Amino acid sequence: MFPSGTDRTQVTAAVSCGVLIPTRFVWPYGGRRVYLLGSFTRWTEHLPMTRVEGCPSVFQAICRLTPGVHQYKFFVDGEWRHDERQPHMVGNYGIVNTLIVTQEPSMQTILSPETPNNRMNMDVDHENFRHVETTLTTVEADIGDFRDQIYEFLSTHTAYDLLPDSGKVITLDVNLPVKQAFHILYEQEIPVAPLLDTCKGEFVGVLSPLDFILILKELSSHGSNLTEEELETHTISAWKKAKQQRSWPLVMHERKSKDHLIHVGPYDSLKDVALNIVQNQVATVPIIHSPSQEESFPHLLHLASLSGILKCICRHFRHSSSSLPVLQQAICTTPLGTWVPRNAESNKKHLTMLRSNESLSSALALLLQAQVSSVPIVDDHDRLLDAYSRSDITSLAKDKAYAQIHLDEVSIYQMQVIIVGYFVHRHESIPFILD
Repeated sequence: MFPSGTDRTQVTAAVSCGVLIPTRFVWPYGGRRVYLLGSFTRWTEHLPMTRVEGCPSVFQAICRLTPGVHQYKFFVDGEWRHDERQPHMVGNYGIVNTLIVTQEPSMQTILSPETPNNRMNMDVDHENFRHVETTLTTVEADIGDFRDQIYEFLSTHTAYDLLPDSGKVITLDVNLPVKQAFHILYEQEIPVAPLLDTCKGEFVGVLSPLDFILILKELSSHGSNLTEEELETHTISAWKKAKQQRSWPLVMHERKSKDHLIHVGPYDSLKDVALNIVQNQVATVPIIHSPSQEESFPHLLHLASLSGILKCICRHFRHSSSSLPVLQQAICTTPLGTWVPRNAESNKKHLTMLRSNESLSSALALLLQAQVSSVPIVDDHDRLLDAYSRSDITSLAKDKAYAQIHLDEVSIYQMQVIIVGYFVHRHESIPFILD
């Protein structure tokens, strides 16, 4: 529940006008129980909203408001929400919707029940009301200060700061059968695992879901069902050599040079770790501690990623967020991610999407072609349903599904390989999304 008292002065001043104007609020996104709260309720009273007859997903409530500025939010099935399609801003209660109620000279006549064509059913955005057009923008000075502080943080902290307080790291022998490696990734619920060559005493690569995508597509291209025998007779090392001979893309993070695996050390700065990931166009890099003369094998400490570095930044500045106002800005105001372009933004990067009835083969091909880690799944009206990720491919290890399927004949929903995840709104902040 919101604390009370913050908007008391505003509300009291408005009440002194002595004019109350009926205002209709609408929540069109469904739910079981929907309540309305706002500055006009002092953020304490939950006003129940009722379903609109004939529209089970639309809720409405009519409040009599004083002229002036008002803020409001919706409480939907125990969760605070705001309407992204209406004007909104970041306030003391998070992101809130805003409106200004104004009274025209003939307002009382227009709203009179005896007046024809009365506007008692008007929405809050009709001509009698003017919304506050609040645009969430990031000041250039804030961006410059943000860059300076982040650069200093990345330069003065090392890969050791990415290590969790507790956890486990799993290494796969490069001579392990592909089938067994497939099952290990699924059972351990991990997306990637470094590859160790015990004969050489060094790490030689990282096995990722993208490897399995290429393996499955390679086997299915032979025109036969996938069999456990085919996966059993090929080791990870054999598949790696086969890809190199066929000029397949090097997707195992093996060697941008022929001398060593792409990796970082525990004392490398986070700046160098981030540059390693970006410049080599990989998703993760192993943090490896080189062995001493008495040790035969290097020590794998962790797998570093850009998302891990971002979480480290947010943890560090969590209690001093005022020094980095950019972190409190909505995600849509930052140049992060890929967005559906607006009418005036035709030059934006295209957002790749999947339909729920598309085949598993199409989904895998799209991930390869777009070079992305996940793709949103939408319905026929481009409404978001879920997301399909590269890591979802390991779910085919459940009940040995990979041995019985035709990639071209099974849809992504039929295989039930989609794991329902979390959804965030475009106006959430980066720390909120990471939490």
